[in-house]
Amino acid sequence: MSAFEEERGLGSIEDEAGVSYDFHCTAITDGSRSIEIGAPVSFVVRPGHRGRLEAGRVEKR
Repeated sequence: MSAFEEERGLGSIEDEAGVSYDFHCTAITDGSRSIEIGAPVSFVVRPGHRGRLEAGRVEKR
């Protein structure tokens, strides 16, 4: 995981190809609503609310 803004609950994750996807804290599957920067995660890419792709089902590995 590359970035997380705890106050707004917004984060950014890069895939193996270096493409960045935004996500909201509600996409974190364990319900913690927070995740450490640099933590290894898995995620799926899905269509977002604004027509852009975003990360979903974010899980700490």
